[in-house]
Amino acid sequence: MESFSTVIRTASHEQHVEAETSTFMGDLLGGRLGVAAFARYTEQLWFVYEALESTAGRLAADPVAGPFVRPELLRMPALERDLAHLRGPGWRSTLSALPATRAYADRVRECAEGWPGGYVAHHYTRYLGDLSGGQVIRDRAERTWGFARKGDGVRFYVFEDIANPAAFKRGYRELLDAVEADELERQRIVAECRRAFDLNTGVFRALGAEFPLSA
Repeated sequence: MESFSTVIRTASHEQHVEAETSTFMGDLLGGRLGVAAFARYTEQLWFVYEALESTAGRLAADPVAGPFVRPELLRMPALERDLAHLRGPGWRSTLSALPATRAYADRVRECAEGWPGGYVAHHYTRYLGDLSGGQVIRDRAERTWGFARKGDGVRFYVFEDIANPAAFKRGYRELLDAVEADELERQRIVAECRRAFDLNTGVFRALGAEFPLSA
């Protein structure tokens, strides 16, 4: 019998690939867009992680979501430092969410407030992605726009309190395998993982419309 973490990874593979291969992300990582596009993307991440992390405290004691609330994963301080570097000290006054980003953040918050299993689905798709594919984004950003290695501008992707990302990811998947949920609830969590990837892809599409490549 497949482990729950394997079921999640397999079931959401198609949506994961669609998100990774979006036109916007391809253009961004291919160096075909300017640093303004990277800054706008980073800005959208702020809204999603604000929804994830501002609600985490109330879930710390929850039997389903609680084991996933880990302080070493928290991204908001690094994200805000990056935005100050990218946008300047007044970055908060210009912060704006795309409608697709607002929908994504609202869904994260909705799950956090009423469905811990759904929160786990969003937690998984974001943080394990940051520890994996996020490192590719960091590397490309450093090379394309000259950010200091693991410095301001890309600190969001640097997990200073996780010494061994591979071991951490193994432990995270073990938490998924042990999640307190019956088969029906696990199926709902898998469906929410797919939804999370779809919401993320929606943000990429909106960013692609905002930053089209000139002919």
